[in-house]
Order: sequence, then C-alpha cells, then structure tokens
Amino acid sequence: MLDVAPSGSSDRSPAPQRNDSLEMPRGDLSKMNENKPDDSQNLACIFCRKSDDCPNKYGEKKTYEKWNFSVHYYCLLMSSGIWQRGKEEEEVYGFLVEDIKKEVHRASKLKCAVCKKNGASIGCVVPRCKRSYHFPCGLQNECIFQFTDNFASFCWKHRPVQAMTSTMYRDSLPCTICLEFIDPIPTYSVLRSPCCKNAWFHRDCLQVQALSAGVFFFRCTLCNNTDIFQKEMLRMGIHIPEKDASWELEENAYEDLLQSHNRCDVRRCHCKKGRDYNEPNSKWEVKRCQCCGSSGTHVACSSLQLLEQNWECLDCRRISYSADFRKALKHPLANSTNVTVTDCLLEEPASKLPRQSAGTHHKELQRLKQEVPFLSAQCPSIKTSCLTPRQGSKFKRDISTILVELGFQIKKKPKRLWINKANVWRSALEQFQGQKFNPSYTIEVVYVDENEQFGREYPVSKQEFLSHLMEHLENSSVFEGSLSKNLSLNSQALKENLYYEAGKMLAISLVHGGPSPGFFSETLFNCLVYGPENTLPILDDVSDFEVTQIIFKINAAADMNSLKSAINECYSYLENIGCLRLITTFSDKYVLVKDILFYHVIKRVQEPLKSFKQGLKILGALEKIQAYPDVFHKILCRKPENLSAKTLSDLFTVRGLPNGQTLRFWNSYLQAVEDGKSTTTMKDILIFATGCSSVPPAGFKPLPSIECLHVDFPVGNKCDHCLALPITNTFQEFQESMDFAIRDTLRLEKEEGSRSLSWT
Repeated sequence: MLDVAPSGSSDRSPAPQRNDSLEMPRGDLSKMNENKPDDSQNLACIFCRKSDDCPNKYGEKKTYEKWNFSVHYYCLLMSSGIWQRGKEEEEVYGFLVEDIKKEVHRASKLKCAVCKKNGASIGCVVPRCKRSYHFPCGLQNECIFQFTDNFASFCWKHRPVQAMTSTMYRDSLPCTICLEFIDPIPTYSVLRSPCCKNAWFHRDCLQVQALSAGVFFFRCTLCNNTDIFQKEMLRMGIHIPEKDASWELEENAYEDLLQSHNRCDVRRCHCKKGRDYNEPNSKWEVKRCQCCGSSGTHVACSSLQLLEQNWECLDCRRISYSADFRKALKHPLANSTNVTVTDCLLEEPASKLPRQSAGTHHKELQRLKQEVPFLSAQCPSIKTSCLTPRQGSKFKRDISTILVELGFQIKKKPKRLWINKANVWRSALEQFQGQKFNPSYTIEVVYVDENEQFGREYPVSKQEFLSHLMEHLENSSVFEGSLSKNLSLNSQALKENLYYEAGKMLAISLVHGGPSPGFFSETLFNCLVYGPENTLPILDDVSDFEVTQIIFKINAAADMNSLKSAINECYSYLENIGCLRLITTFSDKYVLVKDILFYHVIKRVQEPLKSFKQGLKILGALEKIQAYPDVFHKILCRKPENLSAKTLSDLFTVRGLPNGQTLRFWNSYLQAVEDGKSTTTMKDILIFATGCSSVPPAGFKPLPSIECLHVDFPVGNKCDHCLALPITNTFQEFQESMDFAIRDTLRLEKEEGSRSLSWT
C-alpha cells in the first residue's frame, strides 16, 4: 500500500478526517472537467485539467464513468493533501473518492505558480516555500517528484542536484542508453550514475527504461549495480514501478524456446528433399546435438550407424574434447612511469632536417627499417611489441561462433541506408550519425548513382557495402602506415569525431557480417586489448620519415660524443615532445629511443585512441576482442589467406536444375584459375559473385550459390550471392565467356571506385 505523506507547508496540510463542510456536491466533479457526460473517454484530469494520455510523463490515465471523472496516476499520487486509505484494488488506486473530492476542493483555492490557474494540488516540500503547481506545470519548469518514502515534491528553486565531480570532461560522452552524445555536466535533463563515473544518461531515457524494466531489472547499464543506482535515481525523480519487466510480462515471449530443432546443419547435406526433411526411424531422421540441441544432422549425412547413436555438433565437440582451460598469461612489463613523455600533443613535429621528395622519402624509410635488426639486437625492448596476444581465460572458440553470438543482438527491424556510390565514406558517415540510426537494426543498403541523369538507385548486399566501407576506412586519414596501420593524429578528424565513427564502423562491420579488416598493427591491437600503458611500439610503427631518421641517428651513435652530437641536432624536437633527458651512460640512448617511439606512436594519439575505443564498444565488439584476443588477432592484424579452387568449390552450392557438363566446366575452370591459366583470379570470381574479396569471418548470408542457365555470359547477383553459369558446348567457350565477363565487369567497377576512394 502506498503511504503518501503531506507537504510540510501550512497551506498544504493533510486533509482532515471526515468533515461534511468540505464535501462537494454531486455535480462538482463533472464541472471541474467541463466535459459532457457522454464524452467520458476524453475527460480531462480533475487535478491538472489536461486530457493528454501520456503514461511516460503523467502516469496512466484512467476514466471512471461511475463517478464521471478522469485522473492521471502521477497527479493523484503527488497531490500534497491526500493519502491512501483503501487497498490497492479499491476505488481509485486505493484512494477513496470522497478523499479525492476533498483534495480537489482544497486545490481549487491554490493558484499554480506556473500557469496562474487554480487547482494546484502539489506543493514544494520545503517549509518556507509557498509554491504550488499542477503536475504537468511542474514537469515543464523542471521540478523534481520523488516516487518514494513520503512522495516529496521540490520546486525548481529547491530541487535536489547532483554534485559536480573533480574530474573534468573535455569531450562529449554518449548516453549509455540511446548512445547520443551529451555534455557530461549534471543538469535536470542529464543525470550521472552514482556508481560509474563514465555513465551518463538523458533523464527521458532513464525514465523510459525504468518503466520498462521495473524495480527488479532497473540497474546501472555499465556495472549492473541495483541498490546504489536505484536510490540515486529515486532521489532525482525517476519513477521505478514495482512490477516485473515488460519483456517478462509479454505473452508467449519465449515460445520459440519450446520448439525443437529439426534441420540438417552439416556442410554437405545428402538428402535430395532438402535440409528440412525429417523422416523418423530412417536414415533421413534428423538427430539433434546431445549437448546443445541447437544443431542437427541427418543420420546418413553424418554416417551414423545406429539410430540410437548420439551425435555432437562441431562446436560442442571442440569444447568437450578440449584438454583444459587456457590460463591467462601475465607478462612482466616495463614500468610505464619510466617513460618520460609530456602530455602535450604535437600534430606535426617540427622538422629539423631538410625535406626530400616523396619517392626519396619512401626509399629512405624502407632502407632505414631494413637496418632495424642492428638496432633491435642492441635494444630488445623495441624489437617487438612488449606483449604477445593474450591467452583468454575461456574455452578456445571459433571466430565465426563469436561473431554469430554478437549477431543475436541484430533486430529484424530493417534500417535502409541510402549510399552515394561516388562517396561511400561520406554517405555512410551521414547515415550512421543520423538520430534515427540504430546499429542493432538490420541494415539494408541502396546505392544511388548521382552521376546519372535520373540518379539511378539499386540495392546491394550488406556485405558488399561493408567491404567497400572497410576499403575506404583502411585508406583513410584516421590511419597511417603502409601495410600495418596505426592511428594517425589529424586535427580535422578529431574535430569531426571521425575516430569514434571509424571505431563504430568497424564494430558494425564485424557484428553485421562484414569482412576481416586485417590492417591493424600489432601495436594498435595491443593498445586495444591491454591498454597503451602496457604496450611498447616498434620502429615499423613510425611512418614519419624525419622521426625515423632521428631514431636511427641516435641509435647509430657509436660513442658518447656521437650520441650527444645526434641529440644536439634534434634538441628542439626532443624538448617539444618532452623526451629530452640527461645522458649519463651510453646505454641511455636505448631508453631515449624507447621514449621517442612511445610518444610518437602512442602518447601523441591518446585522444584519437580513446575516441576509437569508444566507437568499438558499439554492440559489444571491443569487449569480445578483449575477451578473445588470440582469435580476433587473426582477422584484425592479418589479411585473409588466398582462396583455392577447393575453397570456392565447397563455398558455392548448386541452385536450381543442375547441368552435369556445366558443373564439370566450373570445377575445371576453378582449377585453371588456380594454376594461372586464366586472366582472372579466385578473388575476382568471388567479387563478381558476392561483392566481397574474401570470405567474411562470420560467413556469407545468404550462402553463395551457382545455377546453370542458357545465357551468353555469366551473371553475378551480389544481393543473393548467386552466380549464373553459361551453358556451353565446350570448355574453351565456357572459359572465354567467364574470363571476358568477370575481367571487364571488375575493370569498370575499379575505375568507378578509384574516383571515390579518397575521403577527408
């Protein structure tokens, strides 16, 4: 039962016990509403006199035809001169009608401090404050209503506030519910979590989540704390209803869990009637995995001898037969406090050396890096990154399984993206930054060719779009380096928050089934997994020619005199970056080299790295990377292996009515391509059919297929990942048709792509 205590103000004292002089005549309630009796559904609330039905703001609105009035739940609950004398199911939420009459009569004498109209039933709880107001007027003027204890109300002058922390946030942070960026300053509309210093919320987002989650599931979105979090949110006026979560109350919400799996999931299903065919007590009976029950196989497809024989799927078999858990390895790290660098950020270090041409620059850079073994032999600390891929404390898992699990977050609600084909990056950026974009929605992509007169539109597969996006991202200005990329320092990219967007794009690509990025350097990967303070860069991470020369000169010093001479030549640079140190022994040069590397590769880009990591947290991608670093290392730091004839043959399934001769020509053609007897490559064939240059880590969806048709040339349907093969009389005709169509199609696409690959 709710216990509503009255306000401390004298003119908002509790309504007295039964007093006939305060009772209203029978017709007064209908007069307050000023509605006709037969229009009961549109009756205005008898307290605030508004007919709005907005449960999130005013609570549930109920109309009682018996007494001919309507009331908002929050207006009734927060009124200062009424309390609950009945049981919850009695009359109006447990409030007696005669008490409501008295409260309406009392409020009719009080003028609202906001709208200046009578009927202000809610008063500020501060004893000296005489402000009264309607509930909607209080919300409009940012009053606080506490739905707990005495159900106190505070006006805009006396409302509780959250204390400012000593930590100063220079950049905006995302609301951890809607992910829109907000200024991290406690205000009425922006609230801070009491248990997590980096958790900020919109008030409206918190209220909607509280109404949905209820008291049992409403908690901090970062640490899952309940007690401290709920106490603070109640203090700041968030209503947390005492009910179960809305998803728990939904009828048949978990009905799918009661359905058993009846489908053959092995790579090669031999049943002519399809994977969904199930004939009990025969070789085409579907046996479910005895461990997970979520995969199946026909008895014949897995060569099971007896119908009673148990079967395990591949994933469960890997776990069951795993010898032991792999334990996390702890590596001794150099004390990061010894790295003498300053907090200053230099976008372009002052050059103290003469400029050279771009060609000479590249050749000299490669020559210097070829001499790294000499440098590394004497300074092991910069030979390789200080960490090897971390061994997680979990079972060894396949990357496709992890990405499929992340993909469970994707909702079936589609979100269509309109992408300008001439500028994929900018179009994608605008779409991803839109307020209505939700990364957990299913992505549908439509390319718009604005170069044509009528702006032709045509749909493309999500995986083709993500492949194009990752290609643009790899060559973007937020990364630097030739093959292995590190984050760059670009003031314009920082201003436009492009590092966050780049991280978000990578996360979306991974979860939505995009390609392997494969261009991360070991240093960048270790910074993401272990943190920059536990990572040491190598000379290969330096893409700036002048900095490479400085490091080489210092390391090449043969004695103290030559070392001091080298330091004097770059004195201003070392002073600007905070790496100038007193050299007392010859071995100090190795510490100096380490300082320069750490500053240039890591410390200089600490702000881009923070923003990049925030973007990678979208859809839980960064969390999985840190949990399974050895698995993600293969797709983030390494390019996919070259395709083989067998790989493509197994990848494509036969669709429609097969033609035996054409299928033989297909397999022979793949072998000829692998042997170098064709003008195309395996990569070309895959791009022609799917739009992707490699097999995505999570696999293709839908699965690639081939069909045999009476056409002159092959046709690639990249949306369905289907390749139509021409039916020909001879293999030579087949090969010439395939080579010509694939080569010319990709040449035209490459010419179009080269005009749009550059972006800011």
